[in-house]
Amino acid sequence: MEQNQQWQRGEYRINSDKSELNIAFTHAFLTTSTWASGISLATVQLAIDNSLCFGLYHQQQQVGFARLVTDYTTFGYLCDVFVSPDYQRQGLARWLMDCTLEHPVLQRLRRIMLVTGTAPWLYQKVGYEAVNREDFVWHIVRPDIYQQQ
Repeated sequence: MEQNQQWQRGEYRINSDKSELNIAFTHAFLTTSTWASGISLATVQLAIDNSLCFGLYHQQQQVGFARLVTDYTTFGYLCDVFVSPDYQRQGLARWLMDCTLEHPVLQRLRRIMLVTGTAPWLYQKVGYEAVNREDFVWHIVRPDIYQQQ
């Protein structure tokens, strides 16, 4: 269903091979993020197992991540995008977004969505558009769900 893809830029590499992901690193970042505060390691592992994921690596060390929840056919939801603070301001997040969009799975999706309050300028640069039509996008949001488990 999914094909592992890889991109190289100098000492940096992005790939979609989940077996290379450092789950502990990914969990450590997400648990302190504004959107997944307190998320459990088991939840992160299950989310990764059931998603198309992208790891960003400097040499062999993971320094970033992005995840797409998808049916691999028509729809995808981009989430959990981050670059470690020590590696920010180098264009790596933009490159990560460009690479995700180049993946064959994303090439065939009719709709790709994301919900973010962080860095909207990044997503605009790669083609995402804000949805501001009245009564168009609906959701149920539970921001404290990980503190209730």
